[in-house]
Amino acid sequence: MCGVAGFIDLRAETPSKNLNVLAGDMAKSLDHRGPDDSGVWTDAEAGVALAHSRLSVRDLSDAGRQPMLSFDERYVLVYNGEIYDMEEMRAGLEGRGVRFRGLSDTEVLLNACACYGVAETLNRLNGMFAFALWDRRDRTLHLARDRLGEKPLYYGWVGGDFVFASEIKALRAHPRWRGEVDRGALTLLLRHNYIPAPHSIYQGIHKLLPGHWLTVPAAAADKPEGVRTAAYWSARAVAEAGVREPFRGTAQEAADGLEALLRDAVRLRMEADVPVGAFLSGGVDSSMVVALMQQECRVPVRTFSIGFHEAEFNEAHYAKAVAAHLGTEHTELYVTPQEAMQVIPRLPELFDEPFADSSQIPTFLVSEMTRRHVTVSLSGDGGDELFGGYDTFADIPRMVRVLGAVPGLGRFGRRLRAATAPLFRLPGIARALSPKWAGLLELGGGWGGAYLLRRGIFMPWELAGLLGPEMAADGLEALQPLIRLDRTAGPPAATAAKMSALEISWYMQNQLLRDSDWAGMAHGLEIRVPLVDEHLFRRLAPAIATGAGPSKSAMAATPARPLPDGVLNRPKTGFQVPVRKWMLSGGESTGNNGAAERGFRGWAKTVYRAQWKDGLPVLGR
Repeated sequence: MCGVAGFIDLRAETPSKNLNVLAGDMAKSLDHRGPDDSGVWTDAEAGVALAHSRLSVRDLSDAGRQPMLSFDERYVLVYNGEIYDMEEMRAGLEGRGVRFRGLSDTEVLLNACACYGVAETLNRLNGMFAFALWDRRDRTLHLARDRLGEKPLYYGWVGGDFVFASEIKALRAHPRWRGEVDRGALTLLLRHNYIPAPHSIYQGIHKLLPGHWLTVPAAAADKPEGVRTAAYWSARAVAEAGVREPFRGTAQEAADGLEALLRDAVRLRMEADVPVGAFLSGGVDSSMVVALMQQECRVPVRTFSIGFHEAEFNEAHYAKAVAAHLGTEHTELYVTPQEAMQVIPRLPELFDEPFADSSQIPTFLVSEMTRRHVTVSLSGDGGDELFGGYDTFADIPRMVRVLGAVPGLGRFGRRLRAATAPLFRLPGIARALSPKWAGLLELGGGWGGAYLLRRGIFMPWELAGLLGPEMAADGLEALQPLIRLDRTAGPPAATAAKMSALEISWYMQNQLLRDSDWAGMAHGLEIRVPLVDEHLFRRLAPAIATGAGPSKSAMAATPARPLPDGVLNRPKTGFQVPVRKWMLSGGESTGNNGAAERGFRGWAKTVYRAQWKDGLPVLGR
């Protein structure tokens, strides 16, 4: 796990020394992602600079340093992530005559690109990654991101130069950075509580979509139309393939066939040259991951959990019970209101752009605690998207059946929206209407309307009352993936596969994986997610499409993964944080309610001072 950054100076007039200084500044801004080493590589003639900050996980020697040149010295690579099938790829490359200098997966990835080409290498890779590859011969830059969006990669244009980085803060090191806020991104933030890819909070800066790669000929780097972006993988395509070729066996057969895949996914993510542990929430997903880890280890696995003194939000006792049951070496942290408040001023610098998930605070704190003991931690994220664990998977089909029985609902919604639009320019009207009903009135009674209704996503006509009609339409195209659920997909189970793909490629990668990457890398902690695995999803999609997909409880209850009954049978609660209670009551657990209450009454002021000026975010300035 590392940080990458770089740029193409289109004038190619900057002296090599200055290129090195600027690239070094970009790398320095990412020290938290890679505290062990840093490096730069420049080509003044081409105007190219690549920068890297290193967290040493595989091959801790200098043979793993980046930027790295390929065996034929044609390619230069900066890379963030882990390649899990590196040994298999390495053997294949050695069979083609490649001689390796070290044991890092960086060298395997680099030489695979040199031997097979970028497109074929991407199709072969099993891992999480974001990388930049410079072709010295063709003077072309390639950027690529993993299939499911575990590793971030920003790119864009600053003062006419093409720039890229793992985090926006590295782009700010560029002397021509302006950081003008994209007003359309604000609309997206209010709709979703995050800014979905490919958008960012700043004009001209984008997130590379998961499963995509981008090619930048140096001669065209100042022209957006000269940059070519292509998809090499799609969760929706995998789901549709599962619908076309459904699984023919039973749910038990699907679970049995998945056993080896789950075990391999966990085992591969345990391979490292540094200490490895795991987050343990006490839920099915993380407990299943830890159970499989413990079966692979002769010593107790290090596990870590977060707890709250507010009983209705606390799940740490479940995690403690699972740890005792499996025999792990367990560490837990109970978060107080004061500790949460101390994190808030650090969030704008940490997250680079607005992110409205309250779990960012405990995720930050548990990552900080975990890094004191291990360098790599496995997580149970992705299980709900993979196994249909959210209530939405059951609720939406029922909603479609009910709403579909109302004649003319779609036409009625559109007419009502047109007739009432002037009202939403009045102060307070839009705020008074529940956002969940907007999606229904906008889209009617099909799958798209039901999804927006269930998820409570803001629609443009509501935002007109909050932001004004000219901003309400901004970023509307980003909403389209959410409303394309095929209304003729066949039985509800077939649509469930597409819903799983939607949750994976939208909510999971934009919120869950962004949260874990930001919080983990703030402390130089590499977080690996075994259930976020393309092979698992590809094997599960055909079973989900026939309703034979294994449930989370069925997977966790097999003899190979024994877990306590309390884990398997308790209702799903999600990761809830007692922010509202802290703000209103000051925190029952502190013994100093008055001080805590005064502190949390200033929560909004703290966030405002840190993130906002003149009503717009100016994060990091």
